[in-house]
Amino acid sequence: MPDKLLESIVDTISEGVYFTDRDRRITFWNRAAERITGFRAGDVTGSRCRDNILRHVDEKGTELCVHGCPLAATMADGQPRQAQVWLHHHDGHRVPVDVRAAPVTDSSGAIVGAIEIFADRSDRGAVMEELERLKKEALVDQLTRVGNRRYADMALESRFHELETHKVPFGVVLFDVDHFKKVNDAHGHNTGDRVLVMVATTLAGALRRLDAVARWGGEEFLVIAPSVDLPTLEHLAERCRILVQAAWLDLEGGGKLEVTMSGGLAMAEPGDDAAKLVGRADALLYKAKESGRNRVLAN
Repeated sequence: MPDKLLESIVDTISEGVYFTDRDRRITFWNRAAERITGFRAGDVTGSRCRDNILRHVDEKGTELCVHGCPLAATMADGQPRQAQVWLHHHDGHRVPVDVRAAPVTDSSGAIVGAIEIFADRSDRGAVMEELERLKKEALVDQLTRVGNRRYADMALESRFHELETHKVPFGVVLFDVDHFKKVNDAHGHNTGDRVLVMVATTLAGALRRLDAVARWGGEEFLVIAPSVDLPTLEHLAERCRILVQAAWLDLEGGGKLEVTMSGGLAMAEPGDDAAKLVGRADALLYKAKESGRNRVLAN
């Protein structure tokens, strides 16, 4: 759809850009789109944008390509749209992006397609700088690239200090990947490792800027959220659960692998220490597992 000059210009910008025709078939995919999504232009050009590519979801897990596609709505009424969504990365995890969609018209004004521009909201530049700093302090889990147990212990210590000295509330969510042993048994430990990376990266993209996530052990992840009340923590935990459920891995032999998480969440209370707080979350996680999995329970 765009001419060669326009393509060369769009390829230089830092935001992801792609064009579609009226059937939502992708006709152009810029370099930033490749970087943000992990999908190469040659892999997606000619495909429809909903065909197992980006598969945008909102924080409730609604698949916008099926229910509420911004591009389809824009081509229907000619009005530009903006949204905050999570796209599907080639490696399986979900990436938070700001999306802008606008119609593309021909010389007569007829709508012949659409353009979508999307920007990574996860602030990866700052994140990577922070990870580099943390690596030097041996606080990063080597597989998942989120914080490790030592990092979680330090973050909890800081949050308890803020609670005691400045009355800043905080809470934690302890997540566990459901049926993870079955994943390893059925697909091997390499695929199991890929699942853990997918889950960790999706969790990192689901959190607020001041929140922290760490691999607590095995397939368990601890989210530490400052300045929250219980309803806010519940909302955050549910968003994490839904976005992990909406992520998947493409398997080498065909098909896709999806996983779910169960979680328990607890607010820090006066007189707590890390063991008591995480212990309450762990007890609720166990109840979530017993009551059917793929859910979060609060104290």
